Amino acid sequence: MKKIETRFGEVEYDPNNLLIFPAGLIGFPTLHSFIVMPNKKEGPLFWIQSVDDPAIAFVLTDPTNFFLDYKVTADNAERSSLQISEEDECYVLVVVTVPPDQKISLNLTAPVLFAPKTNRAIQVILEHTEYQSRTPLPG
Repeated sequence: MKKIETRFGEVEYDPNNLLIFPAGLIGFPTLHSFIVMPNKKEGPLFWIQSVDDPAIAFVLTDPTNFFLDYKVTADNAERSSLQISEEDECYVLVVVTVPPDQKISLNLTAPVLFAPKTNRAIQVILEHTEYQSRTPLPG
């Protein structure tokens, strides 16, 4: 077990259970290793904490909790990057933004594809889509 100091306090983690982003995240190409933080509250949102830079953490969610028709399918190149086959599960997650005014939005144009089999994830940019990078939660 290893430890890092984060906004959540001291966090202990198993290096074998890290969520790996081989290419980093958009705007954060050097951040590759993340801890999925245990959810303290019931709900659809969860944190991933960077191990590479303990000052950085992101909120993620399954977008279908809010947009039932949202669908993204990993192509062959993306599956290759995730090191999974056509039969392996691949989940779609999105980054949640919570600005000071508390008007929460989801980045539906740059979803995160997550492969539980390999614990790898990639963030992709959807082209030619009606989705927005700051899509407000339906209200």
